Amino acid sequence: MRIVIVGGGQAAASMAARLRARGHEGALTVIGDEPAAPYQRPPLSKAYLLGQMGLDRLTLRAPEWWRDQGIALRLSETALSIDADARVLHTDRGAHPYDALALTTGAAPRRLPAAMGGDLPGTHVVRGLADVDALAPELREGRRLVVIGGGYIGLEAAAVARRLGLEVTLIEAAPRILGRVAAAETADLVRDLHRAHGVTILEGTAISRVTGDDRATGVALTDGRQIPADVVVMGIGVLPRTDLAQTAGLVLDDGIATDGHGRTSDPAIWAAGDCASTPWQGGRLRLESVGGAIDMAECVADNMLGAGRDYAPRPWFWSDQFDAKLQIAGLNAGHDQVVTRAGQGDHAASVWYFRQGRLIAVDALNDARAYMVGKRLIDAGQSCDPQAVVAAPDLRALLA
Repeated sequence: MRIVIVGGGQAAASMAARLRARGHEGALTVIGDEPAAPYQRPPLSKAYLLGQMGLDRLTLRAPEWWRDQGIALRLSETALSIDADARVLHTDRGAHPYDALALTTGAAPRRLPAAMGGDLPGTHVVRGLADVDALAPELREGRRLVVIGGGYIGLEAAAVARRLGLEVTLIEAAPRILGRVAAAETADLVRDLHRAHGVTILEGTAISRVTGDDRATGVALTDGRQIPADVVVMGIGVLPRTDLAQTAGLVLDDGIATDGHGRTSDPAIWAAGDCASTPWQGGRLRLESVGGAIDMAECVADNMLGAGRDYAPRPWFWSDQFDAKLQIAGLNAGHDQVVTRAGQGDHAASVWYFRQGRLIAVDALNDARAYMVGKRLIDAGQSCDPQAVVAAPDLRALLA
């Protein structure tokens, strides 16, 4: 069986490794449009941007691993179209016949429209290696950075820039930071952390455009204020990369729609990672996380080889900001109760989400024990009493 995987990220690398580990001996090709072999993305906006980690440590597999595994790794090659009837993938370098095709195309960062200055020199997004390589030389001590967007990417960029000595202003149009992904209690913890390190945060503040003629010079707000800037980072979310799937006529639903096994509307085509949406609790779920990419890619690999098992999401995330680590287990969608437990040390606490009395998610800032206990309970399908979270002298008692 000839298997072709489109995408050069974590999902592609995990899927290829799983296929070989599970005994697939046929032709296996991975096609990525970047010049670098599959690498870790989370450190890009943190350790790599700070100069603490080089490309050699970002890379997921050594060059000889791909060769020894008999995997054809084709870099800087762009997939253009799929002939689903003939089962052929066409790229800018030729044609790749397949028996099974996997789309692990990931997601692309959103930019402001050109009419709002989103394409001016000095404006940046943070997603891939090329993005960060372009941004890094701009982050010099004493310069002024404006971050547009108060999600995790924007907050991480703000933290790195402050550590490098820049003056940082973060602008969020919604009433508060982390509005789509975390409770107000978690947002309060993160806001306090950033303000303690000198980040100016403007919430409930809309922008009209990035100013400048030949280069970004600032950000104009809808209330008439002007925020000067030498550099602008746009952290306004990502969109699943579905162009290839769309041209092939695959069903889309907030990403490439799959069944519980990871198969698309074409029985010979599969999808996994940030680009894929899967059935979940009567609706659909698309996870943007390393853990989700690995788990789904491995499940799809198994199913390509006939396992027939449903993908069961076990969401977990993390975000490093300054010297603090925010660890998240579960999904807080639909929560109706939140309790907060103080941790030990500066900016340490955990936020526990419940739905109809059942634990569904935990945010833990500088509190590894709270994260560990919460994740074990959620993964096991167990819960705990909300008041016990606050009152227990030792959280490990909740596991009993």
